[in-house]
Amino acid sequence: FSSFNIQPVPILLGSEGQKSQGGGDVRIPRLVHHMKRLYPNFDAITSLVDFYGFKGKGDFTVSELEKQLLQEIQSEVGEGGKPILPYVQMHEFEGLLFSEIEDVIDTFNVSPSTAMEFGKIALTFPNPEDINDNSNTAPSKRICKLIPEFNKAVDGPIIAEKTGLEKIRSKCPRFDNWITKLESIENTSQIIAH
Repeated sequence: FSSFNIQPVPILLGSEGQKSQGGGDVRIPRLVHHMKRLYPNFDAITSLVDFYGFKGKGDFTVSELEKQLLQEIQSEVGEGGKPILPYVQMHEFEGLLFSEIEDVIDTFNVSPSTAMEFGKIALTFPNPEDINDNSNTAPSKRICKLIPEFNKAVDGPIIAEKTGLEKIRSKCPRFDNWITKLESIENTSQIIAH
């Protein structure tokens, strides 16, 4: 983002009732509350939360959740001000790690049979973002099943960095669209990512 004169400031969604920050318990009211509170302090705000595990989503699609978030934040801060770009990752961040399965395989030096299983998963879906939303088959669950030592918080960023933003964007259209929107924000020096 530096080449676009953008300085992202990632902030974890605060944990309820705790002084420390942490993720989890993602709901529309919590996101609206936190994004509204941060809105005055930044040139633009966005979110990066997973659809998988999003509480109270009911029958909402990812796009409908984003639209609802935008409407509720705008009703709190007013329309026509600084950019507000709610983003919900379909289905979860770990789906992006399937953009280049060789990077997952190399990171853990897996067996040929495990590598073949990763290949089957990647070929089953049109793109990594379509790897389904289910308590047993979500992307992180699939990785953990094949690589029990996989640690989402540690290994996920390592694999994503190894794969690189351009490769991930080329394989993940929703994610690419979000990044493109962020890049197109003019006269913005700081974006808050929640």
